[in-house]
Amino acid sequence: MSAEGTDRESIRVGLPVAIVQKQHQKTGKFTEGVVSRILTKSKTHPHGIKVKLINGKVGRVKKILSST
Repeated sequence: MSAEGTDRESIRVGLPVAIVQKQHQKTGKFTEGVVSRILTKSKTHPHGIKVKLINGKVGRVKKILSST
């Protein structure tokens, strides 16, 4: 599993991730949370797979966090 969030295959519901929300793309501010829904339909995306977190925030996965 890659630490990057560009492959849909490596993203799963319940996985802890760091995302960048649309309004934070220029600053690169990460928001951490747990995936509740995968929104990107394609197998890969160069800027990260778009997901919705349990807290309702939406963004592109930049990093998959350790689940331990």
